[in-house]
Amino acid sequence: MQFTSLIRILCLIALAALQVGAASFALKDGDRIVFYGDSITDQRLYTTFAETYVVTRFPKLDVSFVHSGWGGDRVTGGGGGPIDVRLRRDVFAYKPTVMTIMLGMNDGSYKTFDEKIFDTYAKGYQRIIDSVKRELPGIRITVIQPSPFDDVTQPAKFEGGYNSVLVRYSEFVKELAEKEKLGVADLNAPVVAALEKAKATDAELAKKIIPDRIHPGASGHLLMAAELLKSWQAPALVSAVEIDAKAKKVADAKGTKVSDFKTSDAISWTQLDEALPMPVDLKDTVIALAVESSDFVQSLNQQTLKVTGLSSGNYTLKIDDDESGSFTSEQLGQGINLAILPTPMAKQSAQVHKLTLQHNNMHFQRWRQVQVPLEKNESARVQKAVKDLMTALDDEEAEIVKQQRAVAQPTRHQFSVIPK
Repeated sequence: MQFTSLIRILCLIALAALQVGAASFALKDGDRIVFYGDSITDQRLYTTFAETYVVTRFPKLDVSFVHSGWGGDRVTGGGGGPIDVRLRRDVFAYKPTVMTIMLGMNDGSYKTFDEKIFDTYAKGYQRIIDSVKRELPGIRITVIQPSPFDDVTQPAKFEGGYNSVLVRYSEFVKELAEKEKLGVADLNAPVVAALEKAKATDAELAKKIIPDRIHPGASGHLLMAAELLKSWQAPALVSAVEIDAKAKKVADAKGTKVSDFKTSDAISWTQLDEALPMPVDLKDTVIALAVESSDFVQSLNQQTLKVTGLSSGNYTLKIDDDESGSFTSEQLGQGINLAILPTPMAKQSAQVHKLTLQHNNMHFQRWRQVQVPLEKNESARVQKAVKDLMTALDDEEAEIVKQQRAVAQPTRHQFSVIPK
């Protein structure tokens, strides 16, 4: 039901909403991004969604990503060591040009607001910013207002709920960003708004967006990734093509090259886009509900096709001889969003995301299963073996990243609109 609703709504979106310029996107050629945080970052979901978006939307951009979340972390550190160790080993060692920080879920201690606990958070957060700026002059930092504790789909555990505490922490993060001239992304309020909308649609299914109230599932992380990307001025546009069937011409093309345009009973053309859509599994009912309850598709995933001047009736859209959907002349005249359809481009993007997950899993094994457990072993033999194994794992990850970037390069596709 959600998928059908999405198609109906998104077909009405004006092309004018697509004109977000890639020139203003926050990430630049040569950037290395480190995602830093607690267990929510350690899930490697909002971070890998964000990475896949960047790789598919900007396939020529030379950027790299390191995911450095550790479960239980606070501003003082945690299971991975005290904050100075965490920063030195898990951030500074990679010499990032961009860093994101999301801390707060554990810092509030899952209780009503406590001024002393908050003061530790505020001072600790300031210390992190000071340390990072001192060690990495010129780094661009995006601080993230902590994601919500779900007091929407389930009853609050105490008056006001724990998320009200996180909102106060979020306000501090925003104020710190203004003072220190940092980027800021709000991963709390927009996700809460989506939870409220989802609950109104399907109260039981909405509980699965953040199943344990702390750690979002893939659906919640997709919404979080969207807010981070929007804070980076991420563009909505993948590509936009308008065909005038009556005039037998390509009326407009953005983010793509159209060639071999032909008209007979069917209309056909070849299209080479500059980017790929963000892969979103709308067959997953929880993801579909989250997407329907947010502006993810409208603000970040627009790959539009508009065919005006068609004779009244029903039409089949084929891409590379595979049927991608059936539409009325009215729907095609209003415009359809290919990004939410099972197209060859979406399948290609899904392959990119698989490689994103693979390289991050490889890095995790290198970092958490080799480097950290053995870093204090004093045996020269062990340290040599560790160094050799880490080098081998880094080389393997680099090879996966190379495959990821190769798969992310758009290819030509043959389109046809055929009357039924």
